[in-house]
Amino acid sequence: MFTQKFQAWVRRWAERLVGVFRDSPITPNMLTLFGLVITALGALLVAMGQLLVGGVVLAFAGLFDIFDGALARAAGKVYRYGAFLDSTVDRYSEGVVYLGILIYFLDQHDGLRPIIVLIALAGSFLVSYVRARAQSLGFTCDVGILARPERVVIIVAGLLLESVGLKIGAWTPLTVALVVLAVGTNFTAVQRVWVVWQQNRAELREIRGRPPATDAERAPGPQPVRAAMRRFFENLGKT
Repeated sequence: MFTQKFQAWVRRWAERLVGVFRDSPITPNMLTLFGLVITALGALLVAMGQLLVGGVVLAFAGLFDIFDGALARAAGKVYRYGAFLDSTVDRYSEGVVYLGILIYFLDQHDGLRPIIVLIALAGSFLVSYVRARAQSLGFTCDVGILARPERVVIIVAGLLLESVGLKIGAWTPLTVALVVLAVGTNFTAVQRVWVVWQQNRAELREIRGRPPATDAERAPGPQPVRAAMRRFFENLGKT
């Protein structure tokens, strides 16, 4: 993932840029949905073969992933529903982008690359799902080499380089980008499953090493569900 210092730097500047809209009628959810519309436009351009313009539009749409959260923090409107909506819209955004690329390849009667697109799409969704599910159960799941920011950068770079006719041997830049995504996203998903398994294993060892509980200790007590759900919603948008 991007380093914490870089994330902090981006957030700081984003909050300064959107600070002028802090008291405006514009809400973070509006920015989230507007970003989805711009993403759909970029995906449509890609499907039509306009890779350069489509890549630029998708890069612009990616800014809304930053601005909606920055506006929420600047305006004091950080709500759980906003994080939930942002994460859901992110999945739709990724889906329409991959759909646009898939249509572009199918229009070229390419039989192999559409399969790579589907593998990359499945991996991208799994990366987000594994983290969200793990955190809803109280596990820590912050590892991974290809979170959403990296995936957006790779796709946009592949589209822009493909549009100028650059080739890497017999491979085109967009093909390379999709292979990286197909391998990297699924590796990240497995990596997260492994980390959660290790945490669960450590918990089981700790439980087995404890002395038998007394009747008073067996009495049901409050479970840390609220804390786990809070972590879940706070981290949804980072997947």
